[in-house]
Parts: sequence; C-alpha cells; structure tokens
Amino acid sequence: MVEGAEISDLDDRRRDAARYGPPLEQSAAMRGFSPFQIVLLTAFTAGLALALWFWSGHVAGWLVALAAFAFLAVAIWRVVLILLSAAPLTEPPIPSSWPRYTILAALHDEAEIVSQLVERLSRIDYPVDRLQGLLVLEAHDHETIAAALASPRPDWLDVLVTPPGRPQTKPRALNYALTQTTGELLTVYDAEDAPDPHQLREAAARFAADRSGRLACLQAPLRIRPPDGDGSRFVDRQFAAEYASLFETILPGMARLRLPFPLGGTSNHFRIDALRAAGGWDAWNVTEDADLGFRLWSCGWTLGVMARPTWETPPGGLAHWLPQRTRWLKGYLQTWGAHTRRPWRLGWRGVLALVMTVGAGIISAAIHGLTLAWMAAAVLVSAMAGLPPETPVLALCVLVLGAASAWLSCAIGARRAGAAYDAGDMMKAPAYWALLSLAFGHAAWRLVLDPFAWDKTPHRRDARPDAESPVASEVETQDALDATAPLRLSAGHAVAPEPVA
Repeated sequence: MVEGAEISDLDDRRRDAARYGPPLEQSAAMRGFSPFQIVLLTAFTAGLALALWFWSGHVAGWLVALAAFAFLAVAIWRVVLILLSAAPLTEPPIPSSWPRYTILAALHDEAEIVSQLVERLSRIDYPVDRLQGLLVLEAHDHETIAAALASPRPDWLDVLVTPPGRPQTKPRALNYALTQTTGELLTVYDAEDAPDPHQLREAAARFAADRSGRLACLQAPLRIRPPDGDGSRFVDRQFAAEYASLFETILPGMARLRLPFPLGGTSNHFRIDALRAAGGWDAWNVTEDADLGFRLWSCGWTLGVMARPTWETPPGGLAHWLPQRTRWLKGYLQTWGAHTRRPWRLGWRGVLALVMTVGAGIISAAIHGLTLAWMAAAVLVSAMAGLPPETPVLALCVLVLGAASAWLSCAIGARRAGAAYDAGDMMKAPAYWALLSLAFGHAAWRLVLDPFAWDKTPHRRDARPDAESPVASEVETQDALDATAPLRLSAGHAVAPEPVA
C-alpha cells in the first residue's frame, strides 16, 4: 500500500511538472540520486575508505588542509567580486517604444497588507496602456481575496485566483499566472515590497539595449528598510547587512563576470519568451528563484543586474527569521541536488558559479556553528589548563581572511544600500553566522520529512512611511467591490459575491 501511494505521488508530481514548470528530471519534485550522482558518491566513498585504510594517520590533516584552501578560495572570490562591483552601471538609452509589461504578485494570507501593496504598485511610472498586473491568490484564501477585491485598484491590476492543486507554493501560483500573461516582459513582487516607481522603465530600457538577444533576466537590488521598533534589532541589522552584501556586491560582481547566479525571490524582471522556454518556475522547489537563475543559464540565456531597488521589511525576531532561513537553505539543498544531476548542462562556468554560491552557502551554514563551538571549547580548555590555545597558522589565516572578506562585503554593501553597519555589528556577526547552522539543521531535517512544505514569513503593514516618497503615477482606480459577503470562486477568476439572502 505504501509503495503504491509513493508511485501515485510521483505520478502527480510528474503531471504537475509537465503542466506547470520544468521537466521532472530538472525539478526538485524528483527525489533520490541520479546515476551520475550515484557514481560520484560511490567513487568519493570508495576513495575515502581506501585513504583511511592505507594512510589513516594523514587523512585528517589532508581534509583540514583541503577545507582551509577551499574557504581561502571563497574569501578571495568574495574580494574579487567586491572589486568588480565597484564600477557603476551605465545608463541605458530610452527605447523608442515601451514593451507591454506584466506584474505578478503571488499572495497568501496577506489580507492585512494587500491594500498597502496595491498602493505601492499604483505608483509605478509606466505607460498604463502597456501594463498588466495580476494579484495571484489561492482559492481557499478568502480573506486575502476579499481584501484584494475591496482595495481600490488601477484598471490594469486584476485579481487572479489559482485553482486548487499540489504543491501549494508561490512558484506554482506564478506558473499558473504565466499562462494568463499578455506582456513581453514580466516582473514579480512580494506582498511587503515597495519597488522604485521607475524600476520597470529601467528594466525595459536595459532589455532593449541588449545587443546579444540572450539577456533573460535582470535582478533589481533588494534593500531592507530600518525596522519600526518591533522584532530583534540584532537579527534585523545583520539581515539587512547580509542582503546588502548579496545584492550590492556579490551579484553585481558575478554579473560583470557574465556568470549565472541565484535570483532573489522578488523584483526579477524577465523576458517572457525566455521564461517560458526555460519551463517557468519549479513549483516543487521552495527557493524557486535560486533554481531559475541557473536553469535559464543552462538553456543558453544570461542574467544581469539593475540599479533601481525594491525596499523590503526585515523578517523580525528569531521566531520569524528561523523558518524563513530554514526554507531558503532547504531550497538551496534542492537546487544543488537538481543541478548536480547533470552538471555538464551548466558548463564549467555555470558549475563554478553554482559551487561558489549555492554550494558555498550550504557548507558555510553547516559549519559556522560547529567552528564557533570548536573555537570556544579550545579557548576554554586552554584557559582551564593554564596554557595558550594552539593556533595553527593556516587555520588562523583562513579564519581572519574569511571573516575580513565577509565584513568588508557587508560594510561596502551596507554603505551602498544606505543601511547601518558599524564595528558593533561586525563583532556580533559571528553569532549571527552561527545561527545559520541552526537553520541548516532544521532545513536538512525538513528536506527528509517534509521537502515541499512552504514555511511562510508573516508580514504586517508598515507602521511608518516608505523609505522613498515617489510621486504617484496618474492612474485611474476603480471603485472597491463589496467583499463582505462570501466569495464564489471559479478556476482562474475572482467572481463578485452574490447577495446574501
């Protein structure tokens, strides 16, 4: 009975992947190892066993040296990206005509802030006759549907209800919405986003200026707005610096090297034909954005970055941060598994980028806490014995260079993003890095027990004005619909409620 249930579940995943998303063999829906991965793991295990058998006294030292050189390479890599990211982006010429643009916002349990998102989307400065916007909602989420219908919306912004199905994830909702789009370009926003009103114009101009014809996606920088007093000052400041490091230094540096990179979950701007050719989003991957960047590259497309940002709010205290980071790391594990089934599809440059971003992120999160605990234990034992702690030169150099490169990336990124990051934040950073190991443990456990569950981050309406106060575009809004009565739903549409008898 169990075996039949597993086969049926696999068939469901195969059918859903065929309808919404990439082929099953490129998706996180396929669990287990590919033949190539099995051969690689077998060879590694056999080699390690032979080394332990013949050179048992040297293996530990070899592994430590290998790890040290690997993390030294990551530190040097980060410094190179910091230097490359210093060059400002050139201003693209204004295109002769503006392409039709689709905006997607997939929402779930966001009744409290959907009106805030609509207000922000209404400020977007783009020809209204060239805009299509869809608030993509789940059929069972009646509160958010009611709130969306009740919010005064511009004429170009509609409500689209995703039909029930598995898995219930943001990428599945986006894939369904992709079948309803009419634009040439497309962007995705989250419920808490405050995009720069001119972001679409910049993206359209950059796509028009692309002479290669292979530019598939532009990633806008995501910037964390200062918290309004709630949550954790420690977590929020470290989270903002981490975002600044990624979106202000790492991704621009990789884009300058013309390498693929993991996309952010929002404010990525696509050519719709490229997105459809790549199979859309992987509905089974809980960090569909990280996966999609590499899948676009494997299909022959390239990625870039842009200047105009999107502001977001921090997740809040540890109780909200931990589930979010658990989902991200679980998705990184899924992305690593999916793209190492046939790594030759990425080419050597794509494999390098995958290793230095997704791979390094996974390994760093796994060992940060263990490294900090080992250092603390070594110092404590040495202090109790009245002896100075042993300080291997190689390990000490790697530790200092690794921490310095991370601090430098955060400090420079925070300065560019206008975020706070001072000496006190640097001193506290190792504690934040150690928390990543806690999230990694959760992620690995959840990957085994509940691989496709989507740990949603709760959002609340901002208590103060946006970081920027752009002038709203002159767009007409429609009257709010009466959403107090129960909603009658049909696949793909929100239908106005009928009078209650």
